[in-house]
Amino acid sequence: MAVPEERFPLLGRRADQAFLADSSDRPLTMRGVTDTDLPELLRVDREVFTEDPYPYFVLRQHIDVHGDRILVLDDGEYLHGYVLFVTTSDGYVCWVLSLAVSADQRGRGLGKRLMLEVLRQLRRERVHEVRLTVEPTNAAAITLYRTLGFSTDGGVHRDYLGPGEDRIIMVLGLGSA
Repeated sequence: MAVPEERFPLLGRRADQAFLADSSDRPLTMRGVTDTDLPELLRVDREVFTEDPYPYFVLRQHIDVHGDRILVLDDGEYLHGYVLFVTTSDGYVCWVLSLAVSADQRGRGLGKRLMLEVLRQLRRERVHEVRLTVEPTNAAAITLYRTLGFSTDGGVHRDYLGPGEDRIIMVLGLGSA
């Protein structure tokens, strides 16, 4: 079976090149986060996760500690999405902590492109397994992750992130490649 990156190639483009352009949109570039992105990162996070966005200080610390593990979608003026992923100290498992695409850019495959770049990086690093959590009612995210080869590790984990914060844990084995 083909790995997700082979089923959904980037058409020869590198992660830091513009990959989306049409007459009404500015080209989007996928690149690593910088300190100057913090206000825009906060804006996107608050827009997407309206009920429970990351506080400013948490995003600040993620940039400081895991800055090489945050990819953003940038049109030169605004950010339109990001993915945050963190690998365990033994390099065996990676957790995708957050994937967000602004409302005006949804349905264009941008979340998939962010995730595919993460999977490419993790394969190069020989990470064995990728895990993430998703709200049980977030059908679009669940469908995206299943398309990429993720499966659930069981049913709904009640109160996983606190009272009333149920989650499904999804897992993708990358093998020992």
